[in-house]
Amino acid sequence: MTARVVTYDDRPDLWTRLPELFDGVWPEYNLHGDVMSGGRWKRMHDDFGRFQLVLHDAAADDVLAAARAVPIAWDGADATLGTGLDAAIVASFAARDAGTPPTALCAIGIEVPPRHRRRGLAGRMLGELRDLARQHGFGAVVVPVRPTWKERYPLTPIERYARWRRDDGTPFDPWIRAHVRAGGRIGPALPRSSRITGTVAEWRAWTGLAFPDDGPYVFPHGLAPLRVDHARDAGEYWEPNVWVVHPLDEGNAP
Repeated sequence: MTARVVTYDDRPDLWTRLPELFDGVWPEYNLHGDVMSGGRWKRMHDDFGRFQLVLHDAAADDVLAAARAVPIAWDGADATLGTGLDAAIVASFAARDAGTPPTALCAIGIEVPPRHRRRGLAGRMLGELRDLARQHGFGAVVVPVRPTWKERYPLTPIERYARWRRDDGTPFDPWIRAHVRAGGRIGPALPRSSRITGTVAEWRAWTGLAFPDDGPYVFPHGLAPLRVDHARDAGEYWEPNVWVVHPLDEGNAP
């Protein structure tokens, strides 16, 4: 493959193409997380542009994959990861503002559009994040994995789902399994890692469901139930995640 990885700092113009080229990669509701609103999304690219990667095929002038990450000051304890993805993102910006040196790279997401899947590109981007972390002297890459098949089992607690195994002893979920095969170890499984809220009308638009009454709802592509409250005109959803830690053999390990 002649494609090469470039950062947002190198080619910010490539990132303007991602919304169109990567349309449908994420469920619509996943684009409306509470923590990344209020300017944090733009700031992630402005402040941490060197940690935002795309795989660019110059010959075809096509973007094949993307990986987003933020540096964090992580002490190496699983209990610290137990605060979740949202907390890690907030802490990343707080550490930068305070001048606290980061010790690890936290992956926000790895994206491959449907037309380029089944080519091992997600695994390549994970490897690129590991290499990038080594270059910056970090001791680990930590990934709040969004399990691929969890949407098939939205009522199963994430803690139980993370423990499921195949007959050969490897993790049941294919994306978790890919991380383990790449050298990662499974860390905390969190039912409340990333919060997404919206009005009832917004959730109707995001999911295509009507929500005629209050209460919990299973919805398309959701990993856990959504709770709807018409009196407050609100829908609240907590995305569960399973942390996977990729320790690196170089750098200042936490």
